[in-house]
Amino acid sequence: MQLKFDADGLIPAIIQDYYTKQVLTLAYMNRESLSVSMKEGKTCFWSRSRKTLWRKGETSGNYQHIVSITADCDRDALVIEVVKDGPACHLGTQSCFNDKIYDGGIRKDFSIDGLYELIEGRKTDEKEGSYTSYLFEKGMDKILKKVGEESTEVVIAGKGGAKDETIFEISDLTYHVLVLMAEMGISINDVRDELAKRHVIDHKVKQEKMQ
Repeated sequence: MQLKFDADGLIPAIIQDYYTKQVLTLAYMNRESLSVSMKEGKTCFWSRSRKTLWRKGETSGNYQHIVSITADCDRDALVIEVVKDGPACHLGTQSCFNDKIYDGGIRKDFSIDGLYELIEGRKTDEKEGSYTSYLFEKGMDKILKKVGEESTEVVIAGKGGAKDETIFEISDLTYHVLVLMAEMGISINDVRDELAKRHVIDHKVKQEKMQ
């Protein structure tokens, strides 16, 4: 595929989280940095200010492992999906895009990832009156107790056959499991990766039947 680099020999690259689809950053590549990226399987960019190549994570350890590189219809811009080892921004945030300048008021879709980030925030920056901060303050025993209690509530609701009640209790359990994950430093991507190793449920069931 013939890509179109600009007059300075550069092409913009939008870096996107493979799992969450969150836009992480906008960087630039030249032919050499693109070649290095594909050869090494990790993002390498061209610094317009320093006039040199720079590998993401080379000093911070926050490497971005490339899953795919896609060109737009004009072949003058790239979208690169990555699995990141840490924050994408040099300020320590997950994405470089954090300063909202306009909100159209349209309802945003809820995401487990967004809830997890909120929970993590309550751990690092306690908020007075926050139930989540209270759980972190009480520690692991309290968190595990709540996970156990909510698990029992799910079983009772499921046994009773009440769909709405079961959904309510599953939501409570999910929240408390996310708190447990944050307390233990387990990310949602860790769980995604584990599930990915199992491929499909049918395959797993077949394995269990053969044992």
